Amino acid sequence: MGMLVGLVGLAYAMVDIPDPNRAAESQKNVYYWDDGTEMVVAGGGDYNRQIIPFTEIPTDMVDSVVAAENATFWEDPGVDLKGIARAVVNMAQGGDTQSGSTITQQYVKNMYLDQSQTLSRKFKELLISVKVSSDVPKEEIMAGYLNTAYFGRGAYGIQAAARAYYDKDAKDLNANECAYLTTLLKGADLYDTSGGLGGAERAPANIERATNQWVTVLDRRVAVGNMDKSERDEYTEFPMPQELKPATNLAGQIGYLKELADNYLINNDDIDVDADKLAMGGYSIHTTFNQEMVRQMEEAVQQVIDDNLDPENREEDEHVQFGGAAVVPGDGAVVAIYGGHNAVEHYLNNANNAGAQVGSTFKPFVLAAAMRDGVRDPQKPADQPDKDRTPISPESVYSSENNLLIRNYDGEIWYGEDPETGEDKEWHQPNFEAGEEGDITIRRAMEISSNSPFVQLGMDVGPAKVKEAAMDAGLLESTLGPADDSVPSFALGVSTPGPIRMATAYATFAASGEQADPYFVTHAEREGVSVYEHETKPERHFEANIADNVTDVLVNVVTGEQGSGRKVQALGRPVAAKTGTTDGNNSAWFVGYTKQLSTAIGMWRFPDSEDIDPADRKFLSMRGTAGMEKITGGSLPADIWLGFMKEATKNDPVEDFPKPGKVGEEYRGIGTEPELPDPPPVEETEEQDEPEVDESEEPETDPEPDPPADPDPDPTDSCQPGDQNCASGGSSQGGDSGGNGLPGGGNAGNIEGGSGTDSGADAGADAGADAGSGETDSSGDSDSGASGWWSGGTG
Repeated sequence: MGMLVGLVGLAYAMVDIPDPNRAAESQKNVYYWDDGTEMVVAGGGDYNRQIIPFTEIPTDMVDSVVAAENATFWEDPGVDLKGIARAVVNMAQGGDTQSGSTITQQYVKNMYLDQSQTLSRKFKELLISVKVSSDVPKEEIMAGYLNTAYFGRGAYGIQAAARAYYDKDAKDLNANECAYLTTLLKGADLYDTSGGLGGAERAPANIERATNQWVTVLDRRVAVGNMDKSERDEYTEFPMPQELKPATNLAGQIGYLKELADNYLINNDDIDVDADKLAMGGYSIHTTFNQEMVRQMEEAVQQVIDDNLDPENREEDEHVQFGGAAVVPGDGAVVAIYGGHNAVEHYLNNANNAGAQVGSTFKPFVLAAAMRDGVRDPQKPADQPDKDRTPISPESVYSSENNLLIRNYDGEIWYGEDPETGEDKEWHQPNFEAGEEGDITIRRAMEISSNSPFVQLGMDVGPAKVKEAAMDAGLLESTLGPADDSVPSFALGVSTPGPIRMATAYATFAASGEQADPYFVTHAEREGVSVYEHETKPERHFEANIADNVTDVLVNVVTGEQGSGRKVQALGRPVAAKTGTTDGNNSAWFVGYTKQLSTAIGMWRFPDSEDIDPADRKFLSMRGTAGMEKITGGSLPADIWLGFMKEATKNDPVEDFPKPGKVGEEYRGIGTEPELPDPPPVEETEEQDEPEVDESEEPETDPEPDPPADPDPDPTDSCQPGDQNCASGGSSQGGDSGGNGLPGGGNAGNIEGGSGTDSGADAGADAGADAGSGETDSSGDSDSGASGWWSGGTG
């Protein structure tokens, strides 16, 4: 006996507490919707586990476990020798395996050893448990046990279990729920109300077992003295858990949402999280995403697909893709996205950056730059300070002449190098079906999406200033490409910002000029310690009156009789929006906002499946898609925008946009007819006393008055120069115009190779490269294309 005691003592002295098992520390990351409900468990290690500190484990959970598992936990030396002896004898005789273990022994087994039922493992467990009990605080042992124990449904640890069974954090569990979760520690497969591995067939039997054991746990708490009888009597109804749902599911939009949250944490310099740390798991990541709005956007896209596309029987419907995003103005929270039909099949997140040019939806940035920074003085050098510039009004007049000769800001003809001949060549901006309305206001040009006024306005302001305004609104410089006086097409949307950034930039105008960067995570913790807390810090990049004037002009796009966005009047609330369709009909956009929500929807054709040669992956024309002659921003993208916004904003109050004041001068652009002077005012004279008349002189008589002007001149009469109510060049067109590509429009080609992607017009304006004749679809939106040069411009 002395020898045996000595050997045990020697073994105890020689044994050290080993390093924890990697599996015991393995954790997953948990992602939450904006309302705190669980979105997905993913990333990290192989086990669905999130370790939390003892302070976040409910006292009721600790007391339930102590009562049911080890009533002497707080006083014992960490082992139950009688229990171990019974288990060893039973195993030696070939009986069922038994644990006979204390909570400390369970903790040691989970944390340091494996799950085998052998004599050697039991002996190690005994020695290490005694040493752990003497060296480690009981609170740490309890937290370690509850963070490593298996509760079924793939959940390791109390935090994962709380989410798997009650969809709440562990700290929010009540005593009734804690009693049920304690029953799972006796064998999760036998007490899981969903049936465990036996499925629905075994659920009734499991529910009965769980109910009986739940009663036992509550009664044991009273017996050991950590619950009053009066409190026990309150719990008469079994706390039925929620139905079983997959712990990890990245299908649909979830994978795109997780990716956005991960990248936001990793790429944010203010957050101490890198890819390696995130891969270790254990993070609780609370996102900005609204589950209902994500569903609504996905359903709006699917409805348009179901109603219009038939890829099985129409080749032009193959490879059609959509991208979308919704952002809260003034805050930057991205509440919904559409990244593609399925994140586990289509890996590129279309909401983030698809490489598709945005066409005429870029024009508001030209207007914003013109009002804020002004047009340049034609008598001074190109690089001018603010004092030499003239901010202009949306009522400024520019020529909408078809094939307008584009000039530099100083009035000199603009020349660019023809890539085919190498010679300098002037540029004439065409319009849809040669349509023109003579000299028109910028407001009117935005409504019908006329190209020539915006190309010339962009040159007068300077593409560099337009680029600056676009970035101040929220677009990233990396997506904008070259912007100087050699790129007139910059004004027509050759850039590729993607839906999230387009929605963000328009949100700046919705917020009266306050720009807020988009964000996807509100806060994050690891093992109960905060690692990030978002703080919205909007910056004013545009005076409120300038931003509100942009909004006022974009409202016209919706409310105007020929507005390219008139379809969304059906939303029944104030909307500011713009359409965009690229030349060659490679992409189409609808971007718009209410006071509360800014949403961008893009559509394009791009074959990106793995079985397609990368050399063949390029943007394809959407002519013929959905059986239409062409897809414009005012057609299917507007349908998706409207379908989503009807649901997403239905509970929002109807709010008017701020009424803007006057801004800038009413400027007349290069090439417009001079404005006729107003007739001299008639001076009113004060009544005076009747002068005395010399009766000897014959009084003078008034001359015969001129006949009154014809109030309704013959419509065939020629227009007078400067008459904005009279079109001198043909009928007004209700759509975008397009034509030969403008110089320098090749910065944003396709995703793989970066070759020049044609960018075109929507509902009446964008012009660009790529072959195509003007066409009109049933929605009344239209654009055109003609043979292009200078690297695939825009329309």
